[in-house]
Amino acid sequence: MGKIFNTDGYCDPELHYMVDLTGRLAEIRAMVDAGKYFTVNRARQYGKTTVLTALADALADEYEVVSMDFQTLSSLAFKDEQSFVAAFSEELLDLVHEIPVGIREKLIAFAEKNAPMLSLQMLFKALKAWCRESGKKIVLIIDEVDTAANNQVFLDFLAQLRAYYLKRRRMPTFQSVILAGVYDVRNIRRKIRPDDEHKENSPWNIASDFLVEMSFSIEDIEGMLGEYEADHHTGMDIYRISKLLYEYTSGYPYLVSRLCKLMDERIAGKAGCMGRDRDNVWTEEGCRKAVKMLLEENNPLFDSLINKVNQFPELKAVIRRQLFQGLPVAYAADDAAVRNARMFGLVKMEGGNVQIANRIFETRLYNYFLTMPEAQEGDFFQLASLNKNQFVCNGRLDMAHILEKFVEHFDDIYGGRDQKFYEEDGRRYFMLYLKPIINGVGNYYVEAQTRDQERTDLVIDYCGVQYIVELKIWRGNAYNERGEKQLIEYLDYYHLNKGYMLSFNFNKKKEIGLKEVVLGDKILVEAVV
Repeated sequence: MGKIFNTDGYCDPELHYMVDLTGRLAEIRAMVDAGKYFTVNRARQYGKTTVLTALADALADEYEVVSMDFQTLSSLAFKDEQSFVAAFSEELLDLVHEIPVGIREKLIAFAEKNAPMLSLQMLFKALKAWCRESGKKIVLIIDEVDTAANNQVFLDFLAQLRAYYLKRRRMPTFQSVILAGVYDVRNIRRKIRPDDEHKENSPWNIASDFLVEMSFSIEDIEGMLGEYEADHHTGMDIYRISKLLYEYTSGYPYLVSRLCKLMDERIAGKAGCMGRDRDNVWTEEGCRKAVKMLLEENNPLFDSLINKVNQFPELKAVIRRQLFQGLPVAYAADDAAVRNARMFGLVKMEGGNVQIANRIFETRLYNYFLTMPEAQEGDFFQLASLNKNQFVCNGRLDMAHILEKFVEHFDDIYGGRDQKFYEEDGRRYFMLYLKPIINGVGNYYVEAQTRDQERTDLVIDYCGVQYIVELKIWRGNAYNERGEKQLIEYLDYYHLNKGYMLSFNFNKKKEIGLKEVVLGDKILVEAVV
């Protein structure tokens, strides 16, 4: 059986198409060789387990590697010290066979709870003895460590690791300890003494910074697709498809692999415009089709995304303003909601500002806000739904007619509103109007570099045909001419000769309606509300 793209669990280079981890593993190994204790905290499905599994294999020649997963421990294991020591010892015995006899006997007694007054102190004395007697230096890797982050016994365990690390020059201990999870356990606080109500300290404040880049670059994706192409000979333009995948995902590992998997397994072999073989799948059209499939499916990553938005109301409000108004959000290290969103992979830093992490997340969030019950019950969604059939002709969108009817409906319902209304809600209402028209067939996304308080470029894909609509606030004729020039440049990039502009004008003497402007070889359909 040949290799496949994998999105279920960790990736195995013998079974799955995956990026080359050699450079990342070399960086991490250098930290291990230097005796660093550190955390690998990245968002869900970001490739942590894949990297740690590969790391354990790479270190095995020089080190005794103990690779644990706290997900395998039940909640009862963290009930108290005795339970944790017993569960931890049992896991060690299952994972490592080359343990000195005397120490193995102690761990067996711990696992069976035969030792009196079983405690973390006893466990660490046994571990210290093992580190002293082992023929190789020992590296401890614990994955899904945040499974236990809310348990006091786990905090005490971290404190013991910290204490032994600080004494490592005077006593044998682990060469390196690596803790992996979504939450950064360096931020966990515990009271130094039970009776000390105010003084708090992190039990893991000795951890070194982990600066290894875990997201995929275009070059990473090229390598993965190159291996696939060598097996299947599709004739794809590897760089072009890699670049397109990166543009949609910003290198988020799960999203890249999921799009590839959808193209390889779900689109290939399907009847329709894509043909019945892989050769016709690895194209821009095939990639956009996979994006549409991905955005329509439910998966744990998207569930986590929406849960985090709802978990932090302040963050939800910020994201809504950024999506629909283009308001910049400056990163502040003390803003807990934004800091957590960054930790969860929901946002990224760009030029000192917070942005949605990738185009896929952004579109999913647009869909979430535009399909909330209160949005669908509004006038625009209902009007567009009722008139949907008149906007599609021979399988193509009549974008000029959509703009014409939007102007008409907008003026009827909201024509008397003030400037603040337009700036805050105008663009949201157009996207809400568009949503039921393309729903189920088409898709859209916003070009991040053009989303600001003045201008937003909306790229709509419907049955393989793309439409560019520039949404902007009217700032006079000179500004409008600059907008026309920008739109023409954008049309050149997409190899299109027709584009659309929708301006929200709050001048009292404005002239609403639709007109067509010819500039060189481009046709611009301009609408004003």
